Amino acid sequence: MALNLRQKQTECIIRMLNLNQPVNSTSTGSEEEVYKMLIFDRFCQNVLSPLIHVEDLRKHGITLYFLIDKDRKPVHDVPAVYFVQPSKNNIDRIVADASRFLYDSFYLNFSSSIPRPLLEDLASGTLNSDSVQRISKVHDQYLEFITLEDNLFSLAQKNIYVQLNDPSAGDREIEEIIERIVSGLFSVLATLAVVPVIRCQRGGPAEMVASALDQRLRDHLLSKNNLFTEGGGFASSFQRPILCLFDRNFELSVGIQHDFRYRPLVHDVLGLKLNRLSVQGEKGGMKSYELDSSDPFWVANGSLEFPEVAVEIETQLSKYKKDVDEVNRRTGGTDGAEFNGTDLIGNTKHLMNAVNSLPELTERKQIIDKHTNIATVLLGEIKERSLDSYAKKENDMMARGGIDRNELLSALKGKGTKTDKLRFAVIYLISSESINQSEVEAVETALRESEVDISAFQYVKKIKSLNVAFTSANSASRSNIVDWAEKLYGQSISAMTAGVKNLLSSDRQLALTRTVEGLMEGKPNPEIDTFLTFDPRAQKSSSGTSSSHLKGPFKEAIVFMIGGGNYVEYGSLQELATNQQPVKHIIYGSTEILTGVEFVEQLSLLGQKMGLGNVTAATAPPPPGR
Repeated sequence: MALNLRQKQTECIIRMLNLNQPVNSTSTGSEEEVYKMLIFDRFCQNVLSPLIHVEDLRKHGITLYFLIDKDRKPVHDVPAVYFVQPSKNNIDRIVADASRFLYDSFYLNFSSSIPRPLLEDLASGTLNSDSVQRISKVHDQYLEFITLEDNLFSLAQKNIYVQLNDPSAGDREIEEIIERIVSGLFSVLATLAVVPVIRCQRGGPAEMVASALDQRLRDHLLSKNNLFTEGGGFASSFQRPILCLFDRNFELSVGIQHDFRYRPLVHDVLGLKLNRLSVQGEKGGMKSYELDSSDPFWVANGSLEFPEVAVEIETQLSKYKKDVDEVNRRTGGTDGAEFNGTDLIGNTKHLMNAVNSLPELTERKQIIDKHTNIATVLLGEIKERSLDSYAKKENDMMARGGIDRNELLSALKGKGTKTDKLRFAVIYLISSESINQSEVEAVETALRESEVDISAFQYVKKIKSLNVAFTSANSASRSNIVDWAEKLYGQSISAMTAGVKNLLSSDRQLALTRTVEGLMEGKPNPEIDTFLTFDPRAQKSSSGTSSSHLKGPFKEAIVFMIGGGNYVEYGSLQELATNQQPVKHIIYGSTEILTGVEFVEQLSLLGQKMGLGNVTAATAPPPPGR
């Protein structure tokens, strides 16, 4: 059975809404409905948002729902279900609510394991206010992640790339970040009830997360009643999934490039957040849309290039009109025909069929109208900013390893926002096999003329120059470069600059996708031979080694990107999974899902922290988000 993260997390949430009682789908409805209130914090609201709608809450007896930090009035004779992160502020608020006797009973659900000190604060606070009897249950739910699609999740941990690459970050800060990432990944694995074989890049954040997660799973598995017991038979079999951990520096360009496929384009240009977006309506005003697995057009066409999507919208509209005409023809009767009983029976049958088909036709029309509106707004942005040209030129640069100087400078002086030009310039820098100093200076001049903050460009140039120095230096010089880089970046130079080498593939398949394919196949492959292996179920001594029985092949994979993921990588991995024979299953997740604009902003921040960029540009207004 394939892993379905969306389904598993939804089941956990529904059980929580039903006071952590199993939901009986065959219930006759004779049991008395329990009406409840739901209290959540911002993070847990975002966890619920893509999975549970208002009608679902009503179905499970939730009549009112509030944010925990809002002032609320007492509601008697009604249990309150709390779903919050285990933080000091939330514990203090729960204690205050209990001491004011806001609700008859409190069912407390924490998104991850509540630390012992906070649990003690909760106990002492409710004891002191004589409200401890109102706390009915306390549960660790292990739901510290946001599932956006069946095979897509985010830990919603912001600015991790900046924090991990900040030259001023101390060891303690890095350890705290790694611990937060491990906690989120542990929640994902606990929800799926699987203990995977872990593979990761050697060095840098990926290895740190792999090692800490391996230890966390080992410690947990020592408990007899652990979270993975129910999946024990599956998890200990040859069908265990593989967890592949990567650092964003493994393939830097994918987070920056313009892409011309529908799903990445909608995310990057229109700002898709938690499966929702708002765009200008045809008749003025803003229209809000939801794009998720309930939308068949989005599911079927999200990976197509934009022009193909436009054609598909026209095709669907023509098919819809044809079906409406057919219904009208069948129910309209025959002109001039003599009335008889047979005709009446036949016509009544057609009318019933037409009535039954109306909801389906209405839904189809709503979906067509939605995507027509989205595509119209996208087309306006594409024309205004020449996004098709940026996407094509960037792809050509990545394939050829460079671009004609005149074409490069022409693009930087042409259409597009400041951030579009900055992203294009950074891709030029990454794709070039060697740095042409005069060309780079011309690019910087063109960016300054457009009043672009070049901190991100300077930051990537610094990484690029380090990589060139590292590959051309002798062993003694290499040692000096590595020492300097480790002091500057807090991690090995190979981890920092690996992305530069990975980006120069001649085909369109991402380095990430090629590597995941190799890890799942388990055949000898120079691209993956350096990857470390951790098996939390094996003897400790075998961690970090590549035992033959852990090399695959694997039917299922969980791919996790530390430092920010995107819809381009997600689409590429889903394409890989469906093109395999037999079909494989890949779940993709990251610390956060970033648009190209958001990721470049993080690169700019790092450049500024290192004192790069020019004063004039740095004081200019920030580049527009869209």
